[in-house]
Amino acid sequence: MLKSLQGKTAIVTGASRGIGKGIAKRFGAAGLNVLVVSRNQAEADAVAAEIGANAAGFAADVATPEGCEAMVKAAVERFGGVDILCANAGIFPAAKLGEMTPADFDHVMNTNLRSTFLSVSAVLPELTKSGAGRIVITSSITGPVTGYPGWSHYGASKAGQLGFMRTAAIELAPKNITVNAVLPGNIFTEGLDGIGGDYIASMEASIPMKRLGSVEDIANAALFFASEEAAYITGQTITVDGGQILPESLAALEAM
Repeated sequence: MLKSLQGKTAIVTGASRGIGKGIAKRFGAAGLNVLVVSRNQAEADAVAAEIGANAAGFAADVATPEGCEAMVKAAVERFGGVDILCANAGIFPAAKLGEMTPADFDHVMNTNLRSTFLSVSAVLPELTKSGAGRIVITSSITGPVTGYPGWSHYGASKAGQLGFMRTAAIELAPKNITVNAVLPGNIFTEGLDGIGGDYIASMEASIPMKRLGSVEDIANAALFFASEEAAYITGQTITVDGGQILPESLAALEAM
């Protein structure tokens, strides 16, 4: 069992839905104070209400320095400091090469990668004061390990997060701040509602465990990285994908 995180404060970006919402709720259940950050105030407030009195919603565009600075200020004013940053904000619009515009590319890189840098930069003074700061990045198997048509910009942003993480981990280690990343595979979120059972079945067929992951699966990995037990782990990744990246082809699964 993890030692208590009661009373520590976490900022979770992109927390109004999907994996971010799952992380925020899991952290709240573990006794942390949680600032639920989203571009939409009403959606952030709704998630905070689900968590309870130890959570607050905040609207910010974390692709801007001003948005990141404002969210840190809000966390300090509400909870007295920040111990943990979960840099989770991300988008994944599809656009194949030849159709993708520079604006499409920049939008994904700004939201996914630039926001990671800006969030870390803004919260760094508070994590230093904490004495045991934690940064947890939500990356992906897509980009660092695998590829998928239409997601070259997304894959580049997610691979870029890991390049950022490794050097950040070295630089911040003397401050007793760890920097790690969770790499989700196919995770069932509300974004998959309505896509049909056949499509989900085809996704499950490529996973050795024959099911999609849950947001709780990712949240549990993030909670471990935020814990005292992970104090000597930095610059590392946990892949949470049910074994999805292991088979060299579908034939390997059929051979089972």
